[in-house]
Amino acid sequence: MEQIIHRLCVFCGSRTGDKEVYGTNARRLGELMAQRGFGLVYGGGHIGMMGILADAILAAGGEAIGVIPQNMIDKELAHGKLTKLHVVSTMHQRKALMADLADGFAALPGGFGTADELFEILTWAQLHYHSKPVGLLNIDGFFDSLLAWLDHAVQDGFLKPKHRRLLIEAKEPEELLERLWADAKKEIE
Repeated sequence: MEQIIHRLCVFCGSRTGDKEVYGTNARRLGELMAQRGFGLVYGGGHIGMMGILADAILAAGGEAIGVIPQNMIDKELAHGKLTKLHVVSTMHQRKALMADLADGFAALPGGFGTADELFEILTWAQLHYHSKPVGLLNIDGFFDSLLAWLDHAVQDGFLKPKHRRLLIEAKEPEELLERLWADAKKEIE
C-alpha cells in the first residue's frame, strides 16, 4: 500500500497543561506516528506538549522535523536532538514551511499559537490552497467548547456545513491517525 501521509504537522502547546492526560496522549501520538511511519513536522520546541511529542517520536525511531524562528532559538527554546531543524525569520515563514513539509495536520491542546495555526490551515483548506486532512485530538473534552462554537457558526450561517466537515475530530490518538489516513486516501481516489 502506498504511503499517503509521510509527515504529519502537529500544532500543540509550548506548555503541558494541568492534566497528566494531555502529555500521556501526546506521547502516545508520537509513538503511534513512528510505528506507522509518519514523520513529525512541528514548531521545533523542546518544552511543553511539543517537547513531549518530539521526544516520543524520536525515542520510537521516528523522524521529527522542527521549524522555529531565530528569536526562539535565541531564547533557548529549540529542541536539540531533532532529525532536522529549519530556522526561519518570522512566524509567517514558520507556518508556511510547516505546511509545505506536511501531508496532513493535527492539533492537540494548546493556547493562542495552536489555535492560530489550526485556524489558518483550516482557512487555507476552505480556500482550496491545499486539500490535506486536518484534525484535532479532543483530549478529555479540551476542544468541546471550540467545536460547539463551530457548530453555532454553521447554525447561524457564518460557516458552510461542508467547511465545518473539513475538521476531523477524534478522542484517541489511534482514532485520529486512522481518520486522517482515511481522509487523505479519499482525496487521492
